[in-house]
Amino acid sequence: MCRWKIWVRKLSKLILTPMDISGRKRLTAALVKDGRICQLNLCRFEHKSILGNIYVGKVKNITENIRAAFIEIADGIMCYYSMDEKAVPLYMNKKKSGKLKPGDELLVQVCREPIRGKLPCVTCDLNFSGRYLVVTAVWAKLGFSGKLSAEEKRRLKEILQPILPEDAGVIVRTNSRNASEEDLQSELERLLECLRQVKEKAATRTCFSLIHENLPEYLQVLQNVYEQDLEEIVTDNKELYAQISHYLEYYGMTDNRLRLYEDKLLPLSRLYSLETVLKEALSEKVWLKSGAFLVIQQTEAFVSIDVNTGKYTGKKDYQETFRKINLEAAKEIARQLRLRNLSGMILIDFINLKEQKDKEELLYTLQRYLNQDPVKGNVVDITKLNIVEVTRKKIRKSLAEELREEYQESVR
Repeated sequence: MCRWKIWVRKLSKLILTPMDISGRKRLTAALVKDGRICQLNLCRFEHKSILGNIYVGKVKNITENIRAAFIEIADGIMCYYSMDEKAVPLYMNKKKSGKLKPGDELLVQVCREPIRGKLPCVTCDLNFSGRYLVVTAVWAKLGFSGKLSAEEKRRLKEILQPILPEDAGVIVRTNSRNASEEDLQSELERLLECLRQVKEKAATRTCFSLIHENLPEYLQVLQNVYEQDLEEIVTDNKELYAQISHYLEYYGMTDNRLRLYEDKLLPLSRLYSLETVLKEALSEKVWLKSGAFLVIQQTEAFVSIDVNTGKYTGKKDYQETFRKINLEAAKEIARQLRLRNLSGMILIDFINLKEQKDKEELLYTLQRYLNQDPVKGNVVDITKLNIVEVTRKKIRKSLAEELREEYQESVR
């Protein structure tokens, strides 16, 4: 009899509320799933993120030995560009041809925020995200989210194949699994029009111009939440309520999931203990229900996570005890990576398991939990020393880095 876990879809709730953090007001977007917060985004009111924005940038210098160019997108904002990317740059210089060189002006999109002192990254493969689809400036074969089943991919391909553009790429997102043919077609037309307008607008703008501004960060959070799992959106801010209502209406989504919380005696931040969650997300030690615990440490090179038996006392043999702790830890590790927004290379020292079937079950379970995260995470392998290697895509700063910047700004 198979003892591997049967997976049940659990609904989520998105909380949007202003909070005072280090003496500054921030909009906190918290995603609650299975009764616990699994994701936190701290959005600044006075400073907009540049992630996803499109600029006319200028090449300042090129470093051939690392195959990189450094591109200025605004006064003093320098970005890293990999010259190994396949996208052909869209030059703003007239009659430009040949290799990239200093002084060239081209259209670029910010694809990664500055993380741990590193420059933001830009790409020439412009992309425009919707609820169901992503349109890219570079043509490519129709792509699909890895979280869609083979049957879902076949259905969506039948709908989209006849209307695919010849000069742009299309990627089908997880949320498309429940989208109608009309919804998909309408969004594809809108995203292609957005790409066309950006190219036209860029042709008449000067260097360092902002050509396209991405959605506010809190709406990006909403855009990336799996729609079929989203039960409710709650905010205690009337202005936010109006903006979200407009966004939902624009996408043809029903407003019955949006609720304005109006209890002034108990703010949303206190109702969901957001300050406590923020504090716990900075702690190295994380206790599990069983009495075992994790130790999470972030270094410049990688994230290390150690699984310890702690106070756990199993009634069965040691290997069965270790197996249960590891499976419990896998679920919490996936949650902590998402909550803290830890990315890059992650090394996990689980408790040693002797049986190969137990190791396979652990890796399978960990990957299934990672798949619930909109940010791509992969279980790479397990080493001879029983260290599990995981990667998680780098897009935004970690929560600790965000909070550290908040503190540094507050004491200036």
